[in-house]
Amino acid sequence: MTRSPSRALRRDLYAAGAAALLVTAAVLIGRHLQDTRHTLFVSWPPLFANWDPHLGPGTPAAVLVAAATIAYGPALAARLPWRALLPLSWATATAWIFSLALIDGWHRGIARRLTTRYEYLQVIDRFDDIPATLRTFTDHILLGSPDHWPAHIAGHPPAATLTFVLLDRVGLRGGGWAGVWCIVVGATACVAVLVALRALTDETLARRAAPFLVLAPAAVWMGTSADAYFAAVAAWAVALLALAVTRGSLWCAGASGLLFGLTCYLSYGLTLVALIAAAVLVLGRPRPVLLVPLLAGLAVVPVVFTLAGFDWWEAYRLLVTRYDQGAGGIRPYGYWVWANLACTVLITGLATVAGLRRTGAVLLADRSTARRLALLVTAALLALLIADLSGMSKAETERIWLPFAVWLLPACAFLTRPRGWLLAQALLALLLNHLLRTGW
Repeated sequence: MTRSPSRALRRDLYAAGAAALLVTAAVLIGRHLQDTRHTLFVSWPPLFANWDPHLGPGTPAAVLVAAATIAYGPALAARLPWRALLPLSWATATAWIFSLALIDGWHRGIARRLTTRYEYLQVIDRFDDIPATLRTFTDHILLGSPDHWPAHIAGHPPAATLTFVLLDRVGLRGGGWAGVWCIVVGATACVAVLVALRALTDETLARRAAPFLVLAPAAVWMGTSADAYFAAVAAWAVALLALAVTRGSLWCAGASGLLFGLTCYLSYGLTLVALIAAAVLVLGRPRPVLLVPLLAGLAVVPVVFTLAGFDWWEAYRLLVTRYDQGAGGIRPYGYWVWANLACTVLITGLATVAGLRRTGAVLLADRSTARRLALLVTAALLALLIADLSGMSKAETERIWLPFAVWLLPACAFLTRPRGWLLAQALLALLLNHLLRTGW
């Protein structure tokens, strides 16, 4: 017997309510732990943020983008030609991220983000001789080593820093250009996810997901964070793989492999994107010949960096030690292993929680195309949970897990009454960015 829409909606609201309670518990317990033990190293747990209610120049634009997307997004997503929907989604997502970032103003919200003492632009001048720097990269990972790298440089393979070095080399210097790069490229992640959904499931589900991908609360941290750029690279790797397995394209397979290789040299933790890729392969059942260009493309970036003298495995081993030397070694696993999930609620929104509830129901009972979407979302959720249990993601997951979060958002395609859920998503993002000063 088919469940009534009202009963399904009630269960969606129960799931959203439980998620809200999880966030509340993470805030209250985290506040107590930080005040009494000082071991969380965040000012407004579970987020790396400070309480600071404020308005800014981006406020009117953010409200306007949200209102327009809520009012017209679902209808436009359903009616527009596909080739028009993709650029419109990217443009709207870009406007949403920019407007939220500008609530803090251009300098604080965008231009300064990647120039702090933890960030990539601090070490641009140390890459004057790129091959020599790559050969000695691991010599500077540990605290106590000569001229040890700042936290984010030490915590990532060198392709992350090299991106900003190359931007500097072509004349796009400074935090402003770096921030714009991360926002504009990061916003394409929603397009990549839409492309993958259409290829693997159907166009209707992809269209239903589009407004939620555009108006995600994750946009608060996509402007400006290098993890937004990482999320886009990983998303396009998956999207191209989806095109390869559904169209039999050797070129897409090779390009997908190339981006997967780059993804692993942007962030160690993004090796878990392999679980999403595995789901794509299961759903697409590719011809064996496609594995040749896929693996060939996958080898390019690792071979180049290895020949240049960078040892990925040695660097990761040293990173684990460096992680324990800093705040990561003090932050309590017992709190963060569940508080990280509260962070995930905040970046994906209550609509995604309700969508994940429906995803579970689809997996258990549905045999239609919807089940293919449910399997893809479940793979992303599994990758996120493994990252959580690893203990290498204690705090700051609101930005670190952006590459996984973008694959949870399509669960919203299962929801009814999309405008109400979109309103909840927009209000969450606006409240977060107006009440808190986020940072890292």
